[in-house]
Amino acid sequence: MAQRDVDKYLYVDRNLINNPLAQADWAAKKLVWVPSEKNGFEPASLKEEVGDEAIVELAENGKKVRVNKDDIQKMNPPKFSKVEDMAELTCLNEASVLHNLKERYYSGLIYTYSGLFCVVINPYKNLPIYSEEIVEMYKGKKRHEMPPHIYAITDTAYRSMMQDREDQSILCTGESGAGKTENTKKVIQYLAHVASSHKTKKDQGELERQLLQANPILEAFGNAKTVKNDNSSRFGKFIRINFDVNGYIVGANIETYLLEKSRAIRQAKEERTFHIFYYLLTGAGEHLKNDLLLESYNKYRFLSNGHVTIPGQQDKDMFQETMEAMRIMGIPDDEQMGLLRVISGVLQLGNIAFKKERNTDQASMPDNTAAQKVSHLLGINVTDFTRGILTPRIKVGRDYVQKAQTKEQADFAIEALAKATYERMFRWLVMRINKALDKTKRQGASFIGILDIAGFEIFELNSFEQLCINYTNEKLQQLFNHTMFVLEQEEYQREGIEWNFIDFGLDLQPCIDLIERPANPPGVLALLDEECWFPKATDKSFVEKVSQEQGSHPKFQKPRQLRDRADFCIIHYAGRVDYKADEWLMKNMDPLNDNVATLLHQSADKFTAELWKDVDRIVGLDQVSGMGDLAFGASYKTKKGMFRTVGQLYKESLSKLMSTLRNTNPNFVRCIIPNHEKRAGKLEPHLVLDQLRCNGVLEGIRICRQGFPNRIIFQEFRQRYEILTPNAIPKGFMDGKQACERMIKALELDPNLYRIGQSKIFFRAGVLAHLEEERDLKITDIIVSFQAAARGYLARKAFMKKQQQMSALKVMQRNCAAYLKLRHWQWWRLFTKVKPLLQVTRQDEVMQAKALELQKVQEKHVKTQMDLKELENKYQQLSEEKSILAEQLQAETELFAEAEEMRARLAARKQELEDILHELESRVEEEEERCQQLQTDKKKMQQHVQDLEEQLEEEEAARQKLQLEKVSTEAKLKKMEEDLLVLEDQNSKLLKERKLMEERLSEFTCHMAEEEEKVKSLSKLRNKYEAVIADMEDRLKKEEKGRQELEKLKRKLDGEAGDLQEQVVELQQQLEELRQALARKEAELQAALARVEEESAQKNAVLKSLRELQAQLAELQEDLESEKAARAKAEKQRRDLGEELEALKTELEDTLDSTAAQQELRSKREQEVTELKKTIEEEVKTHEAQVMEMRQRHTSALEEVSEQLEQSRRFKATLEKAKQALEGENAEMQKELKLLQGTKLESEQRRKKLEGQVQELQLRVAESERAKAELTDRLVKLQSELDAVSGTLGTAESKTIKLAKDLASIESHLQDTQELLQEETRQKLNLSSRVRQLEEEKAALLEQLEEEEAVKANFTRQTQALQQQVMETKKKLEEDAGVAESIEEARRRAAKELEALSLRYEERVQACDKLEKGRTRLQQELDDVSVALDQQRQVVSALEKKQKKFDQMLAEEKLISARYAEERDRAEADAREKETKVLSLSRALEEAQEMRDELERQNKQLRAEMDDLVSSKDDVGKNVHELERSKRALEQQVQEMRAQLEELEDELQATEDGKLRLEVNMQALKAQHERELQSRDDANDDKKKLLSKQVRELEAELDAERKQRAQALAARKKLELDLQEALAQLDAANKGRDEAGKQLRKLQAQMKELWREVEEARAAREEIFIQSRESEKKLKNLEAELLQLQEELAASERAKRQAQQERDDLADELANGNSGKSALLDEKRHLEARIGQLEEELDEEQSNMELLNDRYRKLSMQVETLTTELAAERSFSQKAENARQQLERQNKDLRAKLGEMDSSVKSKYKLAIATLESKVAQLEEQLEQETRERILSGKLVRRAEKKLKEVILQVDEERRNSDQYKDQVEKSHLRLKQLKRQLEEAEEEASRANASRRRMQRELEDVTESAESMNREVTSLRNRLRRTPLSFTTRTVRQVFRLDGVSDEETEDPESDSPSANHQPSQPPASPQGQPQQPPLPAETAQTE
Repeated sequence: MAQRDVDKYLYVDRNLINNPLAQADWAAKKLVWVPSEKNGFEPASLKEEVGDEAIVELAENGKKVRVNKDDIQKMNPPKFSKVEDMAELTCLNEASVLHNLKERYYSGLIYTYSGLFCVVINPYKNLPIYSEEIVEMYKGKKRHEMPPHIYAITDTAYRSMMQDREDQSILCTGESGAGKTENTKKVIQYLAHVASSHKTKKDQGELERQLLQANPILEAFGNAKTVKNDNSSRFGKFIRINFDVNGYIVGANIETYLLEKSRAIRQAKEERTFHIFYYLLTGAGEHLKNDLLLESYNKYRFLSNGHVTIPGQQDKDMFQETMEAMRIMGIPDDEQMGLLRVISGVLQLGNIAFKKERNTDQASMPDNTAAQKVSHLLGINVTDFTRGILTPRIKVGRDYVQKAQTKEQADFAIEALAKATYERMFRWLVMRINKALDKTKRQGASFIGILDIAGFEIFELNSFEQLCINYTNEKLQQLFNHTMFVLEQEEYQREGIEWNFIDFGLDLQPCIDLIERPANPPGVLALLDEECWFPKATDKSFVEKVSQEQGSHPKFQKPRQLRDRADFCIIHYAGRVDYKADEWLMKNMDPLNDNVATLLHQSADKFTAELWKDVDRIVGLDQVSGMGDLAFGASYKTKKGMFRTVGQLYKESLSKLMSTLRNTNPNFVRCIIPNHEKRAGKLEPHLVLDQLRCNGVLEGIRICRQGFPNRIIFQEFRQRYEILTPNAIPKGFMDGKQACERMIKALELDPNLYRIGQSKIFFRAGVLAHLEEERDLKITDIIVSFQAAARGYLARKAFMKKQQQMSALKVMQRNCAAYLKLRHWQWWRLFTKVKPLLQVTRQDEVMQAKALELQKVQEKHVKTQMDLKELENKYQQLSEEKSILAEQLQAETELFAEAEEMRARLAARKQELEDILHELESRVEEEEERCQQLQTDKKKMQQHVQDLEEQLEEEEAARQKLQLEKVSTEAKLKKMEEDLLVLEDQNSKLLKERKLMEERLSEFTCHMAEEEEKVKSLSKLRNKYEAVIADMEDRLKKEEKGRQELEKLKRKLDGEAGDLQEQVVELQQQLEELRQALARKEAELQAALARVEEESAQKNAVLKSLRELQAQLAELQEDLESEKAARAKAEKQRRDLGEELEALKTELEDTLDSTAAQQELRSKREQEVTELKKTIEEEVKTHEAQVMEMRQRHTSALEEVSEQLEQSRRFKATLEKAKQALEGENAEMQKELKLLQGTKLESEQRRKKLEGQVQELQLRVAESERAKAELTDRLVKLQSELDAVSGTLGTAESKTIKLAKDLASIESHLQDTQELLQEETRQKLNLSSRVRQLEEEKAALLEQLEEEEAVKANFTRQTQALQQQVMETKKKLEEDAGVAESIEEARRRAAKELEALSLRYEERVQACDKLEKGRTRLQQELDDVSVALDQQRQVVSALEKKQKKFDQMLAEEKLISARYAEERDRAEADAREKETKVLSLSRALEEAQEMRDELERQNKQLRAEMDDLVSSKDDVGKNVHELERSKRALEQQVQEMRAQLEELEDELQATEDGKLRLEVNMQALKAQHERELQSRDDANDDKKKLLSKQVRELEAELDAERKQRAQALAARKKLELDLQEALAQLDAANKGRDEAGKQLRKLQAQMKELWREVEEARAAREEIFIQSRESEKKLKNLEAELLQLQEELAASERAKRQAQQERDDLADELANGNSGKSALLDEKRHLEARIGQLEEELDEEQSNMELLNDRYRKLSMQVETLTTELAAERSFSQKAENARQQLERQNKDLRAKLGEMDSSVKSKYKLAIATLESKVAQLEEQLEQETRERILSGKLVRRAEKKLKEVILQVDEERRNSDQYKDQVEKSHLRLKQLKRQLEEAEEEASRANASRRRMQRELEDVTESAESMNREVTSLRNRLRRTPLSFTTRTVRQVFRLDGVSDEETEDPESDSPSANHQPSQPPASPQGQPQQPPLPAETAQTE
């Protein structure tokens, strides 16, 4: 059931999809998709087309609707419903994609492939598809083999990382609540399971546990409940998991982005802050609450909504899990406490309340309890803290002033402090987690990065955070487009494939430039940073500047109306987003209170002080408080080098992330949120469509379908798929491209499905999967044919064996029938008795023959003794040679040990030198870091110089102002003003130019980074190809070396073969015999293995049938009794026959007294001959065995010695090579040391020079403060000197050369800009002169104004006159009103016409839009049709191939049928010939039968005559010789006739057998022909019947279980009946007690012997187990050695790669460097020599590796043989164990029988008492002994009472758990034991009673009284037990059974207590199961029962 539930959420039910009715319905109704407001799209049937519109009938309600044709979208056939990869859809449109996702989502299938990426829809419930079984199911599988899953994406990334050695990344994107975090956790879970070095979960490594526990910690501190999601990640993260060469996890690293720290101080309605606050307040104990000063939820202002709970989550449990995760992560307790203190401090900061004073705006703190709590938690002073908040010290100019803060400023400072504290704590936590995850010493070869970042967000109004998130998603979408579209098409062009470039309209660069461009024009982030530099800048000025700079940008829009709340709009790829720029400057600068920050830096709490250790780099509140220009400039500009805005930091981190992602192979996972209500099973179509459009799903599918996503290298394609085209490629060398072209032609693929490039072959989607399926089918066909041949051979062999058995059976049956006919015939008996006596006459001949045989045997014996002596001599020679070889081997091993020591010393020396080299490299890196520090110091000095220039300019302006106040003349003032204006213009221009230069510098750096990335990617490709070429060359070299070595070995072997040929000739015969024996043994071994498997399978059946066998045991006992009776009858018959035989013997002995002596002599001689033969055969066998053993030992010893010699020679050669190589390395390392020391001295000299230059620069800067005139001159000098420094640094670092060139070009550009500046100053002077002219013109205009006033007076007069005229004209106008109305109507008409024209224009625009949509739709349909056409072509080509294959198969079948017809004709002809032979033989047989009849008649007559002769007793003595002669003659005739008869019968049998064989062959041929004709039809039927068979099998299993249950019930009933019968038969079993006692003794003796055998078997099994463990240890050691060797090989490969990288770097430096060429050339030569030596070492290591691989193969063969031996020994031990169990069962059965037999003595108890009374008189003498026995019996009674009490206690304890059936069994067993006990006690009393009658009577009375008292007690106990029904568990039953065994054995103790035994009780035999023995029950309880 669990597997079905899992399959429901993974697999699609294809039976519902492949419904022919749905297909017919779709074809008949012409179903299409129509837009719908409710469902997005709904199905409808196309009825009619009317122009541009169409009439459709909705499928839901049957309503007819008129729809535009462009809005109609095609529907896919029903067979494409719920398709796993949407790239397979024939009609690709939004409606089809939405419908497919919806159908899969409603079916519980949340994962769907969309081309090359995966779409995930949040199910909002837990699904059972993430267990370890699912992980194992997806492990190592291909993508098309399994349904879509996040595990499949992760596994493909992991496998491609392992195969291609390329870094991978998995990008999980989507909206909040779409499931990104959960899928990220599943990815980490899969990688931790698959790539763990510990394979079992229980033994999981610490690193994997920490990796899995990092998520809970990050979720607690970084996740929160929002309206959309209960566990929303409020930060982005990039998890980088590092792997080593073997694919094991070696470390991890986490980078975070954009923590939403504002959530720590305020939350929206129904939302929570970060989880950790609620975890702490709920889960902390009382002690922790007191330490952290925690309060209730409602008392914290920063928890806006109080205690908000999450359904299904307990904050207390989550707190414990978080603390446990931190413990696993290795965070100590003091740091955990510091974290919790900071969290409590952040909450307490919100409780600090400020109040506005009455008369002033100054803020005050009326209650400082919250401040005291904060100070206590963070370890700072309260007064300093309050002073720093209310009256902070602010720098004004060069002085510090205390400034009072307003209430708003104080609140802002507190909130900023809380946000900054929480952010720093979060960053520290991430750093701590990274430190824990990156502590392994293993080096990571590659990594998989997992990106979990917020998706595109479009709210009603969006802020700065949404801009950063959307900017990130723009970059990620650009990466997606770049990998999916651009890189793909560039590779097509690079490979020379014909490809039309496709533009998908997704060029995102304009929008990215709008956000991030530094200049020309600057982007949004650059303008925001620029506004942050100005003190009086506001958000409004920022918006104005953005609209001014970017107003004409196509992706930028201003608000359409004045009432719009948005400030500006940006058109992203996902849609238009409105942004509101409130508090953007504050968010970008993120200012803090300097005073409080320094306090926290100096905190007494170490944790808090560590959080605030970088206090120098923060932005103070004084920098944004709007103070004067001087204060702002003085305080702000000095910190300009340290200050970095949030936008800049985010931009840098994003650029790093994108560079790492570009260097990886990305795998995209698109998470989609189905609804905002968090309801499972609900999907809002419009919401999903918006997300699909944002994610670019349709474009990704389209490029995947039109492109060639699958590509493979020529060599790999040929190696993998050459099996499909076996004869296409001729033998010999052929280029990879030509071979692939021939293979493609042979495969007959459609040309549209593939393209052949320069180095690869490209395929469309699905083609490689098709080729893989064909390859699998081909391999399965080959294996099936191989299996068929093997099975056919085995079947023929079995058939031949069966035929031989049949013929043998017939012969046996014939002989048995003849014997049965003759055995009761008296003449036959007489013949059998007389026949041995007939050979008396031939006795001399036999004796001569025996003498000859004896001579031959003696000769053979002498020969064997000679051979044995020769072999012994050879053995002595070989043993001497072996000893000599052993001495040589010992010497070689000693040499090898010395060489190994030398190698170890050299390796140690090499390690030391490598350590020295590493130290030197670290020193070089330190020097480079110092150079970089010097560069940064240079930049700081430049900035400081510019600041000084600005200060000097300000001081100059102040000085000029003072001079202007002193000087009163206007001429000087104007001149100074003009100079000041010129200087200010120059300054502003210089600032602008500086900004332009910085922007260009950033652009150049970006271009450089891009170029470096391209170079890296190209270098990667080059390295890959070089590695491939190197591998090929290495393989060629290895093959050549191997061939040479093989030739050498061949020569050696040819020389040795001449010497060994003679031995080989002698040993070949023995070898063939041994091979035959080995083949037999292997066959027996396989049969034994098969038997073991059958026995394991039959074990369950045997266990089931055990109960039935127990039931049948009673029946078998009855059968045994009947067999005994039959046996008695048979013995009677045997006695009668024996008597008859003895009578016959007496008669024969009377007749043959004369031959008795001869027979005795002959028998003695025959015995002697047989004994000699036996002795000779035994000696021959022993000699042969010794010879074989000696030869085998000799050959094995020779082989071992030769192998050891060869290995020692190889090791010696390798050690010599290694020694030479290490000596060379030593010399090179010394040279490199010298060179490095020289370079170190040079670098130190350069550093000293640079330090001196820096000091000179500082002196010059100090001098530059004196005067402005000197500053300009010295600035030029400083720049020239700085250029010289940069030139010297450029020679040291090759990478800065390009920057130096760029700086030179920038300087030239600066000169041009300076010239432009000069021109602008000239223009400004001209403008000043123009101003003067304008002032003169102003004076003239004033004069004109006075004149105009005079004219105005005249105008007033004229207006009065005009007013009078107006009054008159009004009257005229009233008359002309009619004319005006007509004009108004004409105007209205014109307006109407204008509106109509505008409507027409709008209609035309709409028609154009429709046409555009129709064009795009037609384009999509054309693409879909082209894809469908390609698919149809594929189908047609596949059908053609199938047709060709079918034709070939038909031709083959025709040939086979013709061949079969010929064979049939031949068989019919043979059958006719055989029939003719049969007829002739039947005739001959009839004649022979007639002859036999005649002979039988004659025989009868002769017998009658013989009877007459026998009857005449008087003539017996006379006619004996004549009768013997006649009898011999008759017997000879009879034998001849019988021989003829047997020959005829054999011929007849042979003909019948031949006929039968022919008939069988004919039938087999016919059946085979019919089978092959029907196999094709049956194959399809079998597929259909498979499911029905499975159902039937399940039903059969159900029925079997039911039957088993019924059988168990029947067996139970049967056992109950048997129990009743056993109780009834207790009385009947009394008679067989004596016989049972005898059998018991015999069986005990047998048991002892069997126990001895079992113990021997156990010992043997333990020895075998010990051997197997030793072999396993050896195997593990060998595997460890192999792993070490592999690691050494990997290390050598890494060293080779490093050397190659160093070589490439040095080559680049040589190409680019202009100075230091000679040193670099020397270094290059040394490094090249070192590389050559390293390559030689690598070749040697590879050769050593090959040798070790050979050793490993041999050892693996040995291990396999050991495992086979171990399996055989295990099977033997299993058999022994089974035998032991059977013996134990027999023992149990016998003991049960013994108990039954003992119970039968109950009837004899009374008789025994009577005998006791009769013997009382004789027992008076032994009274003293009886008293002793009485004492002992009292002790035994007391022990029994104690044991009875213990048993009663056990019964009371386990009363509730047993049933009545077991109670009855217990009672019956107790009865049997007690009766047995009574019987034994009675026998003991009978044997020991020697006392007098009176005293014995008294004792008996005492015993009876005590028995009665015990009876009373037992009856009372029984009554109690009956009142409370007993309940026994299986445990009590087992104890009872143990009691049975013990009581049976202990009852014999009194027998041993007789005087002869000296009162020593005999030890009972050990129980077979080794169970503990329970004490026996007392005899008195037995009497009561």
